Amino acid sequence: MTATTPHWVKDAVFYQIFPDRFARSSRVYKPDYLCDWGAPPTYHNFMGGDLLGIAEKLDYIADLGVNALYLNPIFISASNHRYHTNDYLQVDPLLGGNKAFAELLDEAHKRNIRVILDAVFNHAGRGFFQFNHLLECGRESPYLNWFHIYGWPVNAYNEHEPPNYAAWWGMHALPKFNTDTQAVRDYLWNVGTYWLEQGIDGWRLDVPNEIDDDEFWREFRRRCRAINPEAYIVGELWHEAHRWLQGDQFDGQMNYPFTRAVLGFFVGERLDQSEISNTGYGYISPLSAEQFSAELDRINNHLYDWDVVLAQMNMLGSHDTPRLSTLARHDKSAIRLMYLCQMTMPGAPNIYYGDEIGLPGHHDPDNRRAFPWHDETSWDNGLRNELKQFIQLRHETPALRYGTFEPLVAQDGAVVYMRRTAEQTVIVAFNARPKAIAIDIPWPDNAPQNFDPLLPAGATRVSAEGKTTLPKRDCRIWISR
Repeated sequence: MTATTPHWVKDAVFYQIFPDRFARSSRVYKPDYLCDWGAPPTYHNFMGGDLLGIAEKLDYIADLGVNALYLNPIFISASNHRYHTNDYLQVDPLLGGNKAFAELLDEAHKRNIRVILDAVFNHAGRGFFQFNHLLECGRESPYLNWFHIYGWPVNAYNEHEPPNYAAWWGMHALPKFNTDTQAVRDYLWNVGTYWLEQGIDGWRLDVPNEIDDDEFWREFRRRCRAINPEAYIVGELWHEAHRWLQGDQFDGQMNYPFTRAVLGFFVGERLDQSEISNTGYGYISPLSAEQFSAELDRINNHLYDWDVVLAQMNMLGSHDTPRLSTLARHDKSAIRLMYLCQMTMPGAPNIYYGDEIGLPGHHDPDNRRAFPWHDETSWDNGLRNELKQFIQLRHETPALRYGTFEPLVAQDGAVVYMRRTAEQTVIVAFNARPKAIAIDIPWPDNAPQNFDPLLPAGATRVSAEGKTTLPKRDCRIWISR
């Protein structure tokens, strides 16, 4: 079937927020034992970020050029990341509760900023009511078939013995739902539609491949689209995802194949492999220009329907990976080129909070540091200002949002590609090597000749024969006018 994805996503630039660590508002009640803002993050400490804190920073977010938010889980939970859900219909009081979320949603929409939430439907938290009921009542609980129980009594707390029920990665705190049970299916589908009825703009689905049931996700899509035909559904899928991206389940994936390719080319041998060995990346191979160009061609032109490609969520970092600055060993030229590549690719860019100011961080939990609002001297404002320019370029250039993707050159560390609509042509040229490169760009026969060179101003215009020189570790962009 032909995929149809929400139109607004093609124009979106996302900003991903880990709510406990972004911003804290004095208007949200706080218990006594929060850690200090900016303290080293641990697996269990709470810094007290909340949804009104996000609402109060929306002007900062809008100034960056962002027009969509992706929030990590916000529902009641006994974990700082809130992937241990206790109640899917109530926002965590530490975040300000349902009232605070309603205010955030309203303030975001006033600024034409969309909001999508994180859906954790594969597993619940140990404090989820139906699981707790089962712990209290044992075999006679009416919720017996909501989970996969293998023995009695249920061992939900003795960490020295494995859980005798299905649990995500064998973690006692994360009982896996039995989605073969109709009541469970209906409950989760109703969660999806409930929050769309409250006004959210879509869902990011946590480990959706672990609910190995295409019809579950088809029905989820049908019900969500019945509430909001433009609801965005994006799955956390780390590898090729054709099974879920055929137009009947998800609109796109968190595009880790793109992230791997970008890191492999622009950072390459300098990439800190020790940082990623225990993440979903595994090992990231350094890529030559030829390999990088071929991979971009594969993921943009040969895997999915074009409408799906335009709805991919393209990230350079997330809450599940070490920070971009740390992976790149703080190489500002490589980070700059990666952001330029992200902003000139098909698909919606996603910026992980703090990456725009060069916030460092090793693997979880260090990659979830508090945003340093009170120490602007630590910000890389040069990076932030450049990123603002790149985002503005994307917003002002339709071909970068809708245009076809066509590789043109891959040689000696240089990669050149073209984005083109009927009305506009853009040529993007990267040089990842530490020396200038002279290249011949095969100028399209039917391309307009009135190209303006951009980034930086005064860049050499490509000659009629397509000859140009790319400075070391730099980028040139030409746009038809």
